[in-house]
Amino acid sequence: MELLMRVSEGLDRIIVKVGKIAAWAGLLLILVTVFDVVTRRFFVLGSTKLQELEWHLHTILFAFCLGFAYLKDAHVRIDLVRENLSERTQWWIELAGCLLFLIPYCVLVIYFSIDYTYKSFVSNEVSASATGLTHRWIIKSAIPLGFTLLALSGVAVVLRKIVELFGPEDLREKVHDIEEAEAEHLDQMTPAQFGEDENDKSNKEERR
Repeated sequence: MELLMRVSEGLDRIIVKVGKIAAWAGLLLILVTVFDVVTRRFFVLGSTKLQELEWHLHTILFAFCLGFAYLKDAHVRIDLVRENLSERTQWWIELAGCLLFLIPYCVLVIYFSIDYTYKSFVSNEVSASATGLTHRWIIKSAIPLGFTLLALSGVAVVLRKIVELFGPEDLREKVHDIEEAEAEHLDQMTPAQFGEDENDKSNKEERR
């Protein structure tokens, strides 16, 4: 079980580091978009390269932060049934979801997108626009790479749930503390109007 924890923590560090680096694409996307809009509106300068660079940056932001978001449970969940179940049942649902749906889906996407990217590489695919960006295979490679990170996130979560379900008490508490710390960190990033009121905070402290 300790080996599973070490592997999970190692994957966590890699995915988080990649996600934080890729997140800078969001700032670049804002700057490129503002520059494109301003020059197009006030200086009548249009650039196909800038427009394509915008969706390239958006692809990077999405693909390389997807695994990070899942690992930190920051993705959108619509839990109508799961939230009313016991914590142990939730762990089983998360484990089954990763093994039956998330990881197999990622494997399929990676398999087909590698061929998709390879064909783009060997054909030296470029933009359909004469003034667009070249080397289209570079941005297409973000698909298999991004879903590889998402699959690794699924593996890390699977290892966590195995420890929570079958591991000793000290390791279960360690996993619980990690997930609680991640949840609190995300809460701190939410706007004040969506934050907890004082009663919610006191209730959380009592549960701890």
